[in-house]
Amino acid sequence: MTSHPVILAFRSSVRCWRHRALLRVALEASDVRCRRRYSTHIRGGVSGMEEILSRVVAPLPSYETRDKSPPPPETNSLEFMYFYKSLDKEDKLSFLTKLSQDFGVDHKSVSELALKLLDTQIRDLATILLAEDRLRYTLTPRYKQLFSHICRVEGGVKFLVDLRADVLEIISSKASDSPHIRDLNGTLKSLLSEWFSVGLLRLERITWQSPCEILQKISQYEAVHPVRNWTDLKRRVGPYRRCYAFTHAAMPGEPLVVLHVALTEDISDNIQGIVREFATLDSDEDVNKITSAIFYSISSTQAGLQGVELGNVLIKRVVRELQSEFPHMAQFSSLSPIPGFSTWLQGLLSQCRKEGRAFDLLSEEEWKEIQHATDSTPGTPTVDSLRKLLSSNEWMRSERLCRVLEPVLMRLCAWYLYGEKRRGYALNPVANFHLQNGATMWRLNWRADTSPRGVANSCGIMVNYRYFLNETSKNSALYLQNKVITASDQVLGFVSQFQKISDQSCLILCK
Repeated sequence: MTSHPVILAFRSSVRCWRHRALLRVALEASDVRCRRRYSTHIRGGVSGMEEILSRVVAPLPSYETRDKSPPPPETNSLEFMYFYKSLDKEDKLSFLTKLSQDFGVDHKSVSELALKLLDTQIRDLATILLAEDRLRYTLTPRYKQLFSHICRVEGGVKFLVDLRADVLEIISSKASDSPHIRDLNGTLKSLLSEWFSVGLLRLERITWQSPCEILQKISQYEAVHPVRNWTDLKRRVGPYRRCYAFTHAAMPGEPLVVLHVALTEDISDNIQGIVREFATLDSDEDVNKITSAIFYSISSTQAGLQGVELGNVLIKRVVRELQSEFPHMAQFSSLSPIPGFSTWLQGLLSQCRKEGRAFDLLSEEEWKEIQHATDSTPGTPTVDSLRKLLSSNEWMRSERLCRVLEPVLMRLCAWYLYGEKRRGYALNPVANFHLQNGATMWRLNWRADTSPRGVANSCGIMVNYRYFLNETSKNSALYLQNKVITASDQVLGFVSQFQKISDQSCLILCK
């Protein structure tokens, strides 16, 4: 016979299911009404867009009345949101282009005020400051005022985050090279940076008792090491593990950035022991065995918040939380993937083959070993054999090939992380992130991620970025201001080997 609590739970779940079903039907009906309402405007093309924008984007009040003008009706914000959501991808591009071009800054007024500012330089300070303030106000795009009102509407902040995601996609895909679109992106980023400042973010620890909707989103958003099933997720929020997320009051139930932490005795050198270990699922934590915190995954969930500093703040907040929970904890480190290394390496091998500079990368002895291990013919074809070998995961199953390739790939990976730059900073985005935070490029780990994805992305290599808490501020300043990377002796040793082989190759060519 079924117990009474079970029956009550079943009835409750049925009521919840019925409620959600009715809510879904209501939302779908609302969406249909919205589409019907705006279908005529969409068919009207540019004229329909102009009509909507002219109605909802209010003119910028004069400088004298800027604090006295009544706010536009909330319906303006809602109308803008509904209309934009009803557009397809191509129409969104046209709509955003028109918004940014025709409802941005009044350039004529800016020019006039800039000339007046020049004329006031011989006047008193109060007059100069007033002219500067007038100019600053006139530089405000008209659409910024609309965005400021949209953020006050329910769902408005999330709408603007998604809107910026669309703008970023337009820029990255080069669908438009309009400077107005880039200015629109800058305005949105500035507003979102204010709204998502540290003081407005809430740190939440995610546990198995967290709401099901949150757990499901944590699983869906995991971008570094995909969650395989509910058992896997339970382990990642269970004993010897911590999961933290930043949330915002304007986006309830929506984790913005998620950090997964493993609590260990020492700094981990492979991911297999963290995400595939089942022994810790139902065990109790032994505090004496917890001396290290390993940040093994950090994922930003909102594309529209790209460039808004959330991840680095989250790590610092989590460090404080862990220090409070485990006062004896002494070691903090990441265990990070190296996305882009395999792609970079394939390009480098291809370039060296074309230019006949194979010995820039490997010594003569190493090429001979690879030649024997791959049964390739001497000379240039060995480069092709190596490229083909690295393009699959098969070599990872051969102990002989792993032994031959380890010193080569570790050296090349160290150079990729330490030596390859973009505008003077680390080319690799993960390295750049941790180095900006003040971490030390501490240790490269061989066969640290043997999953197909790990081998394909970085030949199975992972890296620890170590956070020495008393040095992070200094390291961050050195990196951001002087572009200096703080690295361990292990990493610097690999870099030195790479440079030595390259120098030897140059000497041979010179002779």
